[in-house]
Amino acid sequence: MAKRRIYLLLFFLCFSILGFSQRFHISNKKKFEKIRFELVNNLMVVPVELNGAKLSFILDSGVSSPILFNLTEQDSIQINNVSEITLRGLGEGEPIKALKSEENVFKIGNAKNFNQALYVVLDKDLNFSTSLGIPVHGIIGYDLFKDFVVEVNYSSGFLKLYNPNNYTYRPSKKKETMPLTINGKKAFVDGIVSRDDNSEVPVKLLVDTGSSDALWLFHDPEKGLEVPENNYEDFLGKGLSGNIFGKRTKVNGIRIGSFQLNEAKVAFPYRESFGNVKDFGDRNGSVGGEVLKRFNIVFDYPRNKITLAKNGNFNKPFHYNLAGIDLQHNGVRYIARSITDARGVVKLEEKNFGNVQILMENRTRLSLVPEIIVSGIRAGSPAEEAGLKEGDVILAVNGKRVHDYKLQEILQMLNQKEGKKVRVQIERYSKDLLFTFVLKDIFETKKP
Repeated sequence: MAKRRIYLLLFFLCFSILGFSQRFHISNKKKFEKIRFELVNNLMVVPVELNGAKLSFILDSGVSSPILFNLTEQDSIQINNVSEITLRGLGEGEPIKALKSEENVFKIGNAKNFNQALYVVLDKDLNFSTSLGIPVHGIIGYDLFKDFVVEVNYSSGFLKLYNPNNYTYRPSKKKETMPLTINGKKAFVDGIVSRDDNSEVPVKLLVDTGSSDALWLFHDPEKGLEVPENNYEDFLGKGLSGNIFGKRTKVNGIRIGSFQLNEAKVAFPYRESFGNVKDFGDRNGSVGGEVLKRFNIVFDYPRNKITLAKNGNFNKPFHYNLAGIDLQHNGVRYIARSITDARGVVKLEEKNFGNVQILMENRTRLSLVPEIIVSGIRAGSPAEEAGLKEGDVILAVNGKRVHDYKLQEILQMLNQKEGKKVRVQIERYSKDLLFTFVLKDIFETKKP
């Protein structure tokens, strides 16, 4: 197979693909195609058909060509015209082997592309499903955005794909339309960052629906983008070539157009995580799902416009990891459930129940449920100080058995509000242990 070296930055950089003639389309008789998505950890997960196989992809405006990953031995997916390539991405690890495939049929709702190129990552460690708690097989971005005007209704959980010629802008005081710069198959918007001293720094941000974070900013003292003193080091994500680390903190605010968001979360990734990328031009960072979900958005790549309207999420405070732990799925485990059944009723009189005897049977049933483990823990966090460790199996939170809840619901239980006492039951080396701690905001303003 022909080999080609391609350098990729997952989420932040996109592929440079030449020579592919590909396009999504819907029937000219339809004004738009409506598609439901599931919002998980600020990410949009959409149903996709690839050559007839039903899959789930993250809608990621930060990537140009679809990437397929997380394939198991049980998956049976046909891909066409395959060649071998090498990919290098975020992180400091070694390049990985992958496949390039052409002439594939993609279907999202009734939007179809009969000549879609994609990349297949064979590294099993690149897997979003464990951290999101639902199956995710890949990501798709620019190829969809370039062919439609894409309306994203974060509050109601649906997309509308419009043929560009059929979309009409209607004036509204609740909406604001501003320029969207398309450069290298990536979309950028201008914003203003408010610093601790109330000074303002203009920034150019990648619009990245495939990032669950609020903001990423590149450390640039000359620009005025210093890391605030109150910060902590953290794992930010996983790239193709390894883990990404940086500093998490917050800024006084971020303004896009006339929309101001205060006390916004921000991460400053370490430059070492960007591998071969030497120059980001005039880009200063990215805006991700935790900011974007506060709006209903119209992406108009053909006209270089973006329209924002506040939704019900706009005034919600930014979510911080108050407990200081990250969770992920780690396969499955068996649990024993006690079941009591009524076996029958003995009647003492034929036409009148009168006195009856009910025979009960106690049984135990084994059920297969997801295993949830602590995948990361912040130094000095309430959870660490209480004694929790990476690798602990979570059994219950505040008396609620975790196998009855989705992964994101469990994380919400662990991060409800500052000052709340949390009880976590875990299994460690076949022993059940109980830990109690109080949630604390690491960025709490210190009183003089």
